[in-house]
Amino acid sequence: MQEVFVHERALCESSQIGPRTRIWAFAHVLAGARIGADCNICDGVFVEDEVVLGDRVTVKCGVQLWNGVELESDVFVGPNATFTNDPFPRSRLWLAEHPSTLVRAGASIGANATILPGLEIGRGAMVGAGAVVTRSVPPNAIAVGNPARIKGYVHTPGAGALVSVPAQNGSSRISLGVPGVHAQRFAEFTDLRGSLTAGELPGEDVPFVPKRWFMIYDVPSREVRGEHAHRVCHQFLVCVSGSVSVAVDDGSHRNELLLDRPTLGIYIPPMIWGSQFRYEASAVLLVLASHAYDPEDYIRDYDSFLEAVSEPRYR
Repeated sequence: MQEVFVHERALCESSQIGPRTRIWAFAHVLAGARIGADCNICDGVFVEDEVVLGDRVTVKCGVQLWNGVELESDVFVGPNATFTNDPFPRSRLWLAEHPSTLVRAGASIGANATILPGLEIGRGAMVGAGAVVTRSVPPNAIAVGNPARIKGYVHTPGAGALVSVPAQNGSSRISLGVPGVHAQRFAEFTDLRGSLTAGELPGEDVPFVPKRWFMIYDVPSREVRGEHAHRVCHQFLVCVSGSVSVAVDDGSHRNELLLDRPTLGIYIPPMIWGSQFRYEASAVLLVLASHAYDPEDYIRDYDSFLEAVSEPRYR
């Protein structure tokens, strides 16, 4: 354990500790644990045998990491955050195998948060202080509350969320700061008989001819839809009733748009990671697609998306 600092009042039984890692007073690391380089294990942390930590992980005071927990590189765990590894614990009854709980690279767990067993906290996600996480958290999502729900998405430095577009009559295109993606405002015509809005296909409003459509409705507000990218399919989304938030991500830039009226839509080209969240109970989301359904066109894993979007043909 060359270059490893272990406080004189810590107990480190593992020989699998990376260089420049620091283990502070009253921490206890069991023999089978594996901890990477440049980690900071603070006072009073317990690390069980089958735990794996990547590089540059910070685990603050009072945290217990039980068998089945893996923290990838650059993860932050706040003080007294609680990981669990048995969905139905009983005294003196042991599992043959513990559920796997994975915290992906760059994610943060807030102080006093509780993570139920067998979940995945996505890359770059942020779990708020005191949150009780009962479902896996998508990449870059901000999850808060009990039970934890998606409040928003983490943005790249300097890019704030475009949470809403002011109502204004007439067609116009609005940049969202994610290359290729734009919001489209449609003209609205209103008289005593009601209101009407329309767009051209294809045209300035919707830049492709749809070959498929589908609607999403009756979504519990805690659910997140989408969470994928398409290789070739273009999509255009309009919330025809209620409201829903849409997050878009090209691997380098992220932003959000609140779809809250039928005169507002969002165009999502291929190779953009899209998510929809914060559905109102009355929300009805209409999606126009440029291609027929093809399961091979979907990229459903965010790490696979980042790998694909880095290919020269998508730069």
